[in-house]
Amino acid sequence: MKKLLKYLRNYKKELVFGPFFKLLEAIFELTVPHVMAMIIDIGIENNDTKYILRMSGLIILLGFCGLGFALTCQLLASRCAYGFGTELRTDLYKHINSLSYSSIDKVGTASLLNRLTNDSNTVQNGVNMFIRLATRSPFLVIGAMVRAMMIDLKLSLIFLVVAVLTTIVIVSVMHKTVPMYKTTQKNLDRASLLTRENLEGARVIRAFSRQQEEIDDFRKSVDDIAESSIAVGRISSILNPFSFMVMNLGIVFILWFGGVRIDTGYLTQGELTEFTNYMTQILLALIVLANLIVTFTKAFASANRISEVFDIQPEKSGGNEIPADHKDYGNIIEFRNVSFSYDTAGDHSLKDISFTLERGKMLGIIGGTGSGKSTLANLIPCFYRATEGQILISGVDVYNYNFDELRKTIGIVPQKAVLFTGTVRDNMKWHNPDATDTEIISALKTAQAWEFVGKMPDGLDTKISQGGKNLSGGQKQRISIARAIVGNPDILILDDSTSALDYATDLALRKSLKNDMPDTTVIMISQRTTSLKDADKIIVMDDGEAVGMGTHDELLKTCEIYSEIYKSQMNEKEGV
Repeated sequence: MKKLLKYLRNYKKELVFGPFFKLLEAIFELTVPHVMAMIIDIGIENNDTKYILRMSGLIILLGFCGLGFALTCQLLASRCAYGFGTELRTDLYKHINSLSYSSIDKVGTASLLNRLTNDSNTVQNGVNMFIRLATRSPFLVIGAMVRAMMIDLKLSLIFLVVAVLTTIVIVSVMHKTVPMYKTTQKNLDRASLLTRENLEGARVIRAFSRQQEEIDDFRKSVDDIAESSIAVGRISSILNPFSFMVMNLGIVFILWFGGVRIDTGYLTQGELTEFTNYMTQILLALIVLANLIVTFTKAFASANRISEVFDIQPEKSGGNEIPADHKDYGNIIEFRNVSFSYDTAGDHSLKDISFTLERGKMLGIIGGTGSGKSTLANLIPCFYRATEGQILISGVDVYNYNFDELRKTIGIVPQKAVLFTGTVRDNMKWHNPDATDTEIISALKTAQAWEFVGKMPDGLDTKISQGGKNLSGGQKQRISIARAIVGNPDILILDDSTSALDYATDLALRKSLKNDMPDTTVIMISQRTTSLKDADKIIVMDDGEAVGMGTHDELLKTCEIYSEIYKSQMNEKEGV
C-alpha cells in the first residue's frame, strides 16, 4: 500500500481538510449529548420552557452545521479518491504496456485486467472511506470516552473494558481475513479468464457443442469465489453482533451502576443520559470502524496485488537510435547461435539458430506446429529476449537499440489478425499516424485489400466492429497486412498471416510485395510451401532446431522434412 501513496501527492489539501471537516462534524456530534444533559438538569428540572426551546434550537443548529461539514468532507473525499483512482489506473495501464511479453505471460492477461479494474476500484474505495470515516470513528470513540471520564471516572471504566474487547476482536478478524481476500481475488482472476476465453471462443465452443462443459467450469469457478467470500463473511460477521452485544451490556451496566451513583449524589439524571448517549455513540462508531476495517482489509489486499505488478521491471530498452546509414549495411538481420526458452518451459523452444539475411530479400520459415517459427520471429523486434546467442539488426545488437525506434522500422502481422474498433482509416494509421489517404490506399492495394474496401459504401470511413467481427477472416488478414505496410517498413514480418487467403490472392500478394516494396526485407512464416517457393532463403524448423536452410529447390533435394511437407501439399503429379 505504501508504494501507492505517491498517487495522493496532488491531493494534499483534500487529505488535510477532508478529515478536518469530518472532525468538526464529530465535535458537534459529541456536543449534542451534553446539551441534552443541560436540558434535563436545568430546563426540565426547573420547568424552564424557554431554556428547553433555546437549547433544542441549539441542537438543530448543531445538526445543520454537522450536515454542512459532512457534505464538504464528502466532496473533498470524492475528489481525492477518484483523482487517486484515475492516476493509479493510468499509471498501472502505462506500466503494463511497458512490460515484456515474458512478464505479461507470467502474470496472465485476465489477472492484469482484473487488477487494473476490480483491484484499483477497491483501493479507490478504501481511500474514499479513509477520508470520510477514518478520522470520525476513532475521534468519536476517544472523545466520548474522555468526556465520560470527565463526568464520572469510575463509571467510565466500563467504556475502557468495552473498547478493549471490541479492539481485540477487530484485530483478530483483520488478521484472519487479509489472506482470505487475496484468495478471493485469485478466484476472481480465474473467473475473468474463463469469461474472456468463452466470449472470444464462442463460435468454437458452439461448433463443438461444449456449452455445458464451459458452463460447468464457470459455475465451479464462481462457486469457489462464493465459498471464499462466504468464509470471509462468516469471520467478518462476528464484528457487528459482538459489538452490539458488548455495547448493550455496557449500557445495562451503566444504567445499573449509574442509578446507584444518582442515588448517592455523584451523578444527575442528565449526566446519566449523557453517559448513555456516549455509549451509544461509541457503539455506532465501533460498528462503523469494524466495517471500515473490512473495507481497508480488501483495499490492502488489492493494493498488494497492484504493487506486485508495479514491482515487475519494465522492458529494458537500449539507448541507441537507428543509425542514419543503416540501409547501407548489407545483412539487415543476423542470428548468431541463438537459443531461447520460455520462463515456464523446461526445454529450449529455439536451439542454436544461425543465419544471415540481406536487405530486400525474402526469408521463408516453415515447420510443424510448435516447432518455434513464431518464437524466432518474435525475437527480431525484441518481444522476447534470447536466452543465448546474439541477434543483430544492421550490424548492431538488437538489445542496444531503443525498442520503440527499432519497432517503428518493423511491420508485424501476427498469426491472429487483430483489428480495433473504429474506421478502416483509423486502423491503417497505427504504424504511421501521419499516413495520407494516398499512402493508405497504396498499402491496401499491395495487400490485395482495396478490391473489397474500395467497394464498401463508406470506403476508408467504413466502421470496423470490435475485433473486426463484421469482416471475414481473409479480409481481416489483408487489412492487417496493409496496416503493417503503411510507412514502408525496413522489415516486414508475416507470421502465418496469409492462411485465410486463397492461392490466387496469396500469389498476387507476394508479387505486389516484391514489386511495390523492393527494399523491404520480408520474413514470411507459412504452412504452405507454395507461399515460400520464391523466397531467397527458407528455414525449416523442427522441434526448435533449423533442420534445413536454403532455397526451395535446394531443400527439396537436401531436406527430407521439407520434401515431405511439399509432397503432402501437392498431388502426385505435382510432387514428382
